[in-house]
Amino acid sequence: MTSPRYHIGCPVWSNRDWIGSLFAAGTKPRDFLRQYSAAFDTVEGNNCFYGLPKPDIVIRWRDEAAAGFRFCFKFPRAISHDQRLRGVATETTEFLERLRPLAEADKLGPSFLQLPPSFSPDALPVLHDYLKTLPQDFQVAVEVRHPAFFDKGEGERQLNRLLLERGLDRVMLDSRALFSAEPSDADTRTAQGKKPRLPVHAISLGPRPFIRFIGHPAVEANQPFLEPWLDKLVLWLSEGREPYFFAHTPNNRLAPLLARQVEEHLQMRITQAAADGSGA
Repeated sequence: MTSPRYHIGCPVWSNRDWIGSLFAAGTKPRDFLRQYSAAFDTVEGNNCFYGLPKPDIVIRWRDEAAAGFRFCFKFPRAISHDQRLRGVATETTEFLERLRPLAEADKLGPSFLQLPPSFSPDALPVLHDYLKTLPQDFQVAVEVRHPAFFDKGEGERQLNRLLLERGLDRVMLDSRALFSAEPSDADTRTAQGKKPRLPVHAISLGPRPFIRFIGHPAVEANQPFLEPWLDKLVLWLSEGREPYFFAHTPNNRLAPLLARQVEEHLQMRITQAAADGSGA
């Protein structure tokens, strides 16, 4: 019987602050990805949001990442924010082609389409038409930030139906732990000023639930906020889904520690669930 598959990682793979902890002492930036992918099997990639990497860099990423690793890149801002999904056939083709080596090597997870806060339910027909242009085998999760998508009204219902019909997941962003922290340091203040503060709707509409958890700067203070997610992850795994969980912290210095905490507690939950099942 195949074990449940899940993926836990960080927002980036390259952070000099991890030298001496996640990375061995003296590690050079050229070796960050290799060492990161030995510890975690997925990563968010904001690289593509600001501009596509050169083809030779994508090939290098493909070759350096461990087998089974999954890159989850953000769609370019030219597509999502600048042109708001209109007239972006060329940009989309370039994005897909640039990631093709990773897809062919089975190292590409869901790419996430983050829409700007001004993208409202009125624009859902545009989203519908755009998603139809994407290849069926291209994994996508959609992140929305307009308040109307969080009020359980008709706009949110339409969005959820659209994604459900296409078998796509809605990104679940949880910043509650971050905003529970006192803004007593510059990194926390900066993160609270940049990250959205929106209701959390833990709903999986497709096969790959996609969670972006924005954590408290004190790693141990995140546990009460993580407990409901651990319950959900165990449930989704029991349903045969393949969840992705990304652990953020202010400046991400402690993101690997938080990600490992999630991994450890999830493994305990899975072991306990298996024991309970065998004893039933």
